[in-house]
Amino acid sequence: MALYQQYVEDYGPFADYDDFCARFRLKAPEDFHFAFEVADALAECTPNATALAWAAPDGEEGRIDFAQMKALSDRAANLLRGLGVGKGDVVLLLLKNHFEYWPLLLAVHKLGAVAAPTPHLLTAQDIAYRLGCVGEIKRVAMVIATAEDGIPERVEQAVALSGTSPELLLIRGDRPGRQRYESLMAEAESSFERPPAISAKEPLLLYFTSGAEGLPKMVLHDQLYPLGHILTAVYWQRVVAGGLHLTVCETGGSKSAWGQIYGQWLAGSGVFVWDAGEPPDAAAMLEAIAKHRVNTLCAPPSVYRALLGQELCAYDLSALSHCTVISEPLHPEIYHQFLEQTDLGLHEAYGLAETTVLAANFAAFGKVQPGSMGRPSPLYDVDIVDGEGASCPAGVSGEIVARGAGDEQVFRTGDVAWRDEWGYYWYVGRADDVVRSSGYRIGPFEVESALLTHPAVLEAAVTGAPDPLRYQIVKATVVLRPSHEPGEAMVRGLQEHVKRVTAPYKCPRVIHFVDALPRTADGKVKRSALR
Repeated sequence: MALYQQYVEDYGPFADYDDFCARFRLKAPEDFHFAFEVADALAECTPNATALAWAAPDGEEGRIDFAQMKALSDRAANLLRGLGVGKGDVVLLLLKNHFEYWPLLLAVHKLGAVAAPTPHLLTAQDIAYRLGCVGEIKRVAMVIATAEDGIPERVEQAVALSGTSPELLLIRGDRPGRQRYESLMAEAESSFERPPAISAKEPLLLYFTSGAEGLPKMVLHDQLYPLGHILTAVYWQRVVAGGLHLTVCETGGSKSAWGQIYGQWLAGSGVFVWDAGEPPDAAAMLEAIAKHRVNTLCAPPSVYRALLGQELCAYDLSALSHCTVISEPLHPEIYHQFLEQTDLGLHEAYGLAETTVLAANFAAFGKVQPGSMGRPSPLYDVDIVDGEGASCPAGVSGEIVARGAGDEQVFRTGDVAWRDEWGYYWYVGRADDVVRSSGYRIGPFEVESALLTHPAVLEAAVTGAPDPLRYQIVKATVVLRPSHEPGEAMVRGLQEHVKRVTAPYKCPRVIHFVDALPRTADGKVKRSALR
């Protein structure tokens, strides 16, 4: 059952993209509360429908329907309230892709507390920084963490460093003197009484930006934030009511909000969870997609690249109807290879932790433009502007800026792109990443795309390097495929290849070979480390 239609003024069908932009609008209830109006409503209307299914390379798998999800989240809400969590308090969730994340997240929502999903791979210093920032504006009541991989030890170190004093609740493991989730859940009251109405403007979620450049910044979302992901799930990911959607990400990043709960449940789709690992186990993932009949898939380019390393025709992917791309721009070579082997295009979109979808390749309104981030969302006024704030003409690069509906404040993304004559946006790079060499402005993405068309290249990241004559030169950091060796001959071969594929002035004058690219906690290439 799809509930999203009651929160949309006009949900179509739409004649074309222009009609979509003109008519698609969200309704904003004054007291909307996702945990009750959506999750619990689905438990009442479709109790046996799948809310969550999961599988892992180690063989663990399971399923929770919406009735079970309500029962678990009610118990968890009583548990947290009994430990002192109240309205407005912040709860950090340092959990892997374990099923416990979903009832715990809903429990925090039901209490009117603020959930702060946090990557479990962060160092003690990273966690301490977040605790300190949050502690300046709100009470940090609790940290809920998986009791594996040294996570509790890092949290304890972080608490000591930050000067905060949250309760620590552990799942899937014991630690002397610490509360254990499973034991407390067994004793928790099963009946949960809904608290007084919570204003739609009160905070729901707290994220930190990835921090690839400089310190991460805090991002707060209010109770209406899940409604923005109707666009994400219905019109970009094209999830199937009664089906299963898989977004490959971890629960600690904002992409989890994009693809692992809000828009998907509003559209009536269950969520499938797969812990891909690093590097991803592509064969096991394909087997899971086939076995569980996953309908829609959203993943970073690195995952699609790993899937292409398998014989895709050997797996039953007949249930898979639509594929989308997150985290980083998609190089066209990956798009064409995947399309050739599966007959499925890869639909890119663009957005940030501070927003929902700002632009996308909406499949219902025109063909996919490989390598493009798509056309602007009807929920935002999106533009590309120059240094003076004037709108750039087609073909001219500038910074992407956006305004929400009825919002006078301009949000500057720090990302550079250009717009073609059909209105599609093409990513160039972060403003700080654009290479300025001998008077040219060179976007790293276009050089990376050229490198990836070479059969020896598995991954590539381009940055600028200082040069006394040219100001900067193009530097490429390259991961080679296993059957190829680094060396001067490979450097020359890659340089000549780039000159053939794109303009010669974009050729990387320096090529550095590595075993793996450095990445942030949410999987983005950490260009500051490469520079």
